[in-house]
Amino acid sequence: MKVLITGATGLIGKEIVKRCHEEHISVHYLTTSKEKIKSDDNYKGFYWNPKEDILDAACFQGVDAIINLAGASIAKRWTKSYKKTIIESRVQSLSCLKNALSKVEDHHITQIVSASAIGFYPDSFTKYYEESCTPASPTFLGEVTTVWENAVDEFSDLGLFVSKVRIGLVLDDKEGALPQMVKPIKLGLGSAFGSGDQWQSWIHIYDLSGIFVHLIQNELEGIYNGVAPNPITNTELTKAIAKTLNKPLFMPNIPKFTMKLALGEMHILLFESQRVSSKKIEESVFDFTYSNIHPALEAILV
Repeated sequence: MKVLITGATGLIGKEIVKRCHEEHISVHYLTTSKEKIKSDDNYKGFYWNPKEDILDAACFQGVDAIINLAGASIAKRWTKSYKKTIIESRVQSLSCLKNALSKVEDHHITQIVSASAIGFYPDSFTKYYEESCTPASPTFLGEVTTVWENAVDEFSDLGLFVSKVRIGLVLDDKEGALPQMVKPIKLGLGSAFGSGDQWQSWIHIYDLSGIFVHLIQNELEGIYNGVAPNPITNTELTKAIAKTLNKPLFMPNIPKFTMKLALGEMHILLFESQRVSSKKIEESVFDFTYSNIHPALEAILV
């Protein structure tokens, strides 16, 4: 089997590449940097420039499925211009892919699996979100995920199965949110955000990569939540990190207005609450390695 991956050098992409190779799946990947192009037996790079609608169509040769992770980071201050970049980077990437693939007559690609985010779901302390839940959040994150998912849905026009993974808080030792949460706790300055009661639907990076590979190996289409089976509150997550690191927690919770001043609109990443179900992916016979937060953190931090 061979897959084409966009965003292969990012946090999630690198883990998916590793997981593909463990499963003896060869990888083609697209990069906007010609310096990052490699050509190994099971890992081969191709140039693209979504802004200019440029793509080396040789990337499709022998490919069975596409995994799309391309898009500008949301972990950067949401100015008016950068919000436009966040949306356009996602739409342009998928549009470039679709336009190029539509011109290739002889290909064997049957499926595209695209990243999305649980930011699709509205802020709630009480609801338990499954994939069928609508409408989308009225926030900027809701807008981004809606536009993103609508763009990938267009691949069904080419006869492809379309799958979407709504990703939660990804736990990794070097990148993403966890290292930023660990820093103040290591210094004895850790604390929860706001009330601390907001739900954090998390997933270990290893399980997330497994979900993407599981979907392509089994040709599963539709929306799947990329979260672990046991969401926890922000307070519980903060305490779990401190316990794993054997550090005390004595600082007061960080007020919402403080982070709003520091981060602007992006502060909702820390304060919105989404309790998200993993039932659908589990029923597809996917087995989580890390279902509970303490073993997941120990695997990463100890």
